[in-house]
Amino acid sequence: MTDPRVSAGTLARKFLLQGDPTGWFEALYAGANWAKASIPWAHLTVNPGFAEWLKRNNLSGAGRKALVIGCGLGDDAEELARLGFAVTAFDISATAIEWCRKRFPDSAVHYTDADLLELPDPWRANFDFVLEVHTIQALPPEMHEQAIKAIAGTVAPGGTLLVICLGYAPTDNYEDPPWP
Repeated sequence: MTDPRVSAGTLARKFLLQGDPTGWFEALYAGANWAKASIPWAHLTVNPGFAEWLKRNNLSGAGRKALVIGCGLGDDAEELARLGFAVTAFDISATAIEWCRKRFPDSAVHYTDADLLELPDPWRANFDFVLEVHTIQALPPEMHEQAIKAIAGTVAPGGTLLVICLGYAPTDNYEDPPWP
């Protein structure tokens, strides 16, 4: 069995060469045929960095709205809903969103597909808590500034933005996502 990170990197490079830097996400999820082992970041649990942050912070969502950027298979979104937030979670992959809805059929989370670089106007400055986990790093470095601005633009005045990124050593390979 091929390492899913290697497969994802190959797929990302293919789409980058075609001038479609985000098309590989849908191809990856659709090509997984509902096998979570094919999605390198799908652990079917809350992201460890987010879980650690939650242990150190008393986060309550009562009466507040949250947005999950690039929600993948939905575990972080479900955790925020459990904490009382009214959660909107999106991914560019319609298949990933369908997967979330199948995994959590009774969820209160509003799962939707959307493009980070073309977010709906009502989302601007609208969320009390915004969570981004590795989504920026899954985009080519030349798209990072635009992605960061889009994400920051969703945070309501006085809101919180939590960005979780991977660290790299200077000797690490930067050819494939996640990029530094």
